[in-house]
Amino acid sequence: MGWAGNVDPSFVLPSAIATPAGGGVGAPGASALADLDYLIGSEALATQGTGEYKVSYPMGQGVVKDWDAMERYWSQTLFKYMRCDPEDHHVLLTEPPMNAPENRELTAEIMFESFGVKGLYIGVQAVLALVASYSMGGEGGARGGGAEALTGTVVDSGDGVTHVIPVADGYVIGSGIKSIPMAGRTLTHFVRECLKERGEPVPPEDTLEAARMIKEQYCYTCSDMSKEFGRHHANPAKYVKQHSGVSSRLKKPWTCDVGYERFLAPELFFNPEIFDHEWATPLPEIVDKVIMQSPIDVRRRLYGNVVLSGGTTMFKDFGRRLERDISRRVQGRAQDRVREGKGAGAAVGVKVHSHAMQRYAVWFGGSVLASMPGFTSSCHTKAQYEEYGPSICRRNVVFNQM
Repeated sequence: MGWAGNVDPSFVLPSAIATPAGGGVGAPGASALADLDYLIGSEALATQGTGEYKVSYPMGQGVVKDWDAMERYWSQTLFKYMRCDPEDHHVLLTEPPMNAPENRELTAEIMFESFGVKGLYIGVQAVLALVASYSMGGEGGARGGGAEALTGTVVDSGDGVTHVIPVADGYVIGSGIKSIPMAGRTLTHFVRECLKERGEPVPPEDTLEAARMIKEQYCYTCSDMSKEFGRHHANPAKYVKQHSGVSSRLKKPWTCDVGYERFLAPELFFNPEIFDHEWATPLPEIVDKVIMQSPIDVRRRLYGNVVLSGGTTMFKDFGRRLERDISRRVQGRAQDRVREGKGAGAAVGVKVHSHAMQRYAVWFGGSVLASMPGFTSSCHTKAQYEEYGPSICRRNVVFNQM
C-alpha cells in the first residue's frame, strides 16, 4: 500500500489477521472494545505459537474469502498505517483476472459505506503490470505509447496463486487466462518439508518463517536439474549454505544447512510433479498454450513481450529459464511443421522481460496510473454509488472481448 506517484510502496504487509483465541465481541467477559483487539500483517504472524491469538488469511489464491476480516484488515491499513481520512481520497484497488462481479460489488459496498471514499477504481493486475513494464522502458516503448504499448503476456506470481494473462491493446483476453495453483506459499511449504525430512534443527514454531527466509535469500533457478544435483554432490562446500536464526519461544540460536532446496523450490514451476502429482503442467507450457489460444493477429506480440510480475518471479535466472523453455516449444512446433511439409513460416521471437520494479510491478503500475491527471475522472464516485448502487462496479471495461 502507498501513495500515488511514489516509486516504492509505503508498507508491504502479509494478508494475515490475528484475532483473540478466546473470541471477540460476544465472548464471555469481552469488553465493548474487543472488536478492536486484532492485528494484521507481520504483527499478526508474530503471534503464532503464543496461544493468545488465532491467525487466519482473509484471502485465498488472490480472492477474498472472508469479507468481515478483509474489512477489518482494510480499516487498519487506512487508519493505522496510512493514517489518512479515506473520505478525502480516491482509492485504487487491484483484482485478479476473472474476479467474480459479486466481489466487486462487495468491495464497493465496503469502500463507500464503511469508509466513505471519494472515488474507487478497481484495476486489473495484469494491465497494471504492463503499465509498470512500459514505464520502466520495457517492450512497447519502441512501438509508441497508448493502448498499442499495452500488449503482452503477463506472468503474475505472488503468494497464493500464479496467473498467466494475455493482454492486447490494454484489454484482457478473458478466454485465454490460466491460473496455476502454485505460487510463493507453495514453495515455502516445499522448503519447510525439505528441512523437516532432513531433520534440520529448526524450532517447530519457526519452521514456516525460516522456510520463507531461505526461499527469498538462497533459492535460484537452474538450467538443468540433474546437472545441478551433480554440482551440489561434487562440491557441497560451495553450494550448501547455512542459515541461522533465534527461536521465537526459547530465544536460543539455531543453524541449519540449506542444500538441494535452493534450486528445487523454483524448479516446481518447470517440473511441478516433484511436489504435486495433481498438477504436472510446467509453467512454460501454460504460457505457450495461453498465447496459442489467443487471436492469431496478436500472438507474435504476445510471444515478444512476456512480462514477469510478483515476488515469486524474482529468483535468479527465472526469466532466462522461462524464455529458453518457451523458445524450445515454439521451435519444436516449427520443426514439426517442416517435417509435415507445411513450411516453418517466419521465425517467432520469444522475449521475457524483467525490470527493477518487478517485485511490486502491479503496485507500481497502479501508482503511475493513479498519478495521471485524468485518473479521478475514471473512478466510480460516491455520488454514482448513492444513485445506482454497487452495480456500478460490477463490470470491468478491460475485459471487453476481442
